[in-house]
Amino acid sequence: MGDLGAGFRFLVKGQRWVGEHGRWFGFGLLPGAVSLLVYAGALVALAWGGGDAVSWATPFADDWASPWQGLFRDGMTVLLFALGLFLAVITFTAVTLLIGQPFYEALSEAVERAESGDGVVPESGLPWWREILVSVKNSLYVLVRVVIWGVVLFALGFVPVLGQTVVPVIGFCVSGFYLTQELTAVAMERRRVGAREQLAWLKGRRLMALGFGVPLTLAFLVPVVAIFLMPGAVAGATLMARAREEESAAGPSGIAGPGAPAAGAAVPPPAGAARPVPAPAPPSGRPDGT
Repeated sequence: MGDLGAGFRFLVKGQRWVGEHGRWFGFGLLPGAVSLLVYAGALVALAWGGGDAVSWATPFADDWASPWQGLFRDGMTVLLFALGLFLAVITFTAVTLLIGQPFYEALSEAVERAESGDGVVPESGLPWWREILVSVKNSLYVLVRVVIWGVVLFALGFVPVLGQTVVPVIGFCVSGFYLTQELTAVAMERRRVGAREQLAWLKGRRLMALGFGVPLTLAFLVPVVAIFLMPGAVAGATLMARAREEESAAGPSGIAGPGAPAAGAAVPPPAGAARPVPAPAPPSGRPDGT
């Protein structure tokens, strides 16, 4: 359970970081505001026309007697909106990150510069257009998996009892996991870590990913909250990516990586370097040389 708490602490640290750097907090609000307006309009349209869409898609229920027709179609409308809301929560970060790529990249770099101590920020070495292509490719790689999960959970929602209890919990966990991946991708891609490697690392630290992403997913369900939490979420995910880099350098369980000297061991000089010449022995066996 330690990883679960660690993930939540990264989220809190990120919010604290942008709180202490107000300029970057305001800078990071802009992309989230644009995305929220787009998604709010889409969800309102779905709520307004969802009933008509379900009626069009279920002509076989036209002759059903009351109240079964209404109960069935109302239930399908609720499930359709729930699926739309699930996909909105999952894809909100990906779309916002694409819209706000320059904003969040600058924010993430500011976190790295402040936390590194020497002001050094990792660079991918790719031109800006290649970075955008890599980001889109990674987002699509993840989005395919998210859509598959969404379809499976939507289908399981029809199972009595299970669909109303266990499935929503699984849905929030899936949302939180992939939300964490999307946020850490900003700093990971700067380190040339692809989506496949990102997911592999997060699966190995699943509880930490859930501790970071699930509270954020729940908070994103409250209108407008997503805008104000997104800058801190990017900052916290950057801190998590830095921790992953330090963890990789240290090796599993904090053990030094391959080839690294053990603690307290003498470090051999690099190849080709001049070796120290031992001092000549004293002329006699006595310590003072007499």
